[in-house]
Amino acid sequence: MQNSIHSEDDNTRLGPEQRYATVAAHLQRRPGVELTVPKKRGLGSMALCVHNKIFAVLSSTGQLVVRLPKPRVASMVLAGQGERFSLSHGQPMHEWVVVSRELEDQWLPLAEEALAFAIADAKE
Repeated sequence: MQNSIHSEDDNTRLGPEQRYATVAAHLQRRPGVELTVPKKRGLGSMALCVHNKIFAVLSSTGQLVVRLPKPRVASMVLAGQGERFSLSHGQPMHEWVVVSRELEDQWLPLAEEALAFAIADAKE
């Protein structure tokens, strides 16, 4: 599996919407994964869900937002790989990270990690 997401035609970088669509198409092949409109405001226009739990969204600013374990989010924030996601009223969501633009090529592995976390969380 390739870690970066490029267009197949000319190997140029994709825009955020195209990159997210590529990630979504890949993950929707997995059982139970759906692309849906989130009920919560502030979570972007289309969300990837499994077992009715959102695990990834594309923000209104074109950045990937994923739900990961709190320690993983903290380590990404500390390493400068992302910022804690906050709802419009400023409340930080400790299991959500806005992925740094420098990690655009890692969207698929991060979304897969978020999917695995959501599946494990649903089993608890």
